[in-house]
Amino acid sequence: MSVQERKQRERADRERLIVATARELAEDQGWDAVTTRRLAEAIEYSQPVLYSHFRGKREIIGAVALQGAAEMAVALRAATSTADGPRARVTALAGAYLDFAERNPAVYDAMFQLDGGLAFAHEDTPAPLKDAFAALLESLADVAGDGVHPGLFTEVFWASLHGMATLTRAGRLPPEDTERRMELLVDRLAAL
Repeated sequence: MSVQERKQRERADRERLIVATARELAEDQGWDAVTTRRLAEAIEYSQPVLYSHFRGKREIIGAVALQGAAEMAVALRAATSTADGPRARVTALAGAYLDFAERNPAVYDAMFQLDGGLAFAHEDTPAPLKDAFAALLESLADVAGDGVHPGLFTEVFWASLHGMATLTRAGRLPPEDTERRMELLVDRLAAL
């Protein structure tokens, strides 16, 4: 291995450490606790080293969001891969989405609530975000109904799931009714 390859590997390792540490701090204490100073202390590097990887907190949030989107795509596909039939697939998708949002609140916030400097629904949308949407679309396209554009249907279904996740977490919807809400969403929106 050349010196340059070793340096590139070390740089990638440091970047992963920064993102993992930011994510851990955010999950434990909220995003307000994630500062470049605290991150630098936690990873035992100076702030200039941290800034050599990310221009600031916004880019770190973006990196966490991209990581989260990739993880969400995997979780959605895993949940739907064993479901038998369209209804079971859509129900599994909704459950996996809401479960991901509940288990990873800081990551979910980085993906959808905070400004990580990421473009959604544009040509320059990063691949992990496109793939997370594709994971939704894969299960929802065939239940959109006649004459309904699958992408548009997926956006509406996704917006509904996002609303349920956000309102439940904020204490505005009782969590004990989550499954009934999911069933209602599937029954009313999906042409099964």
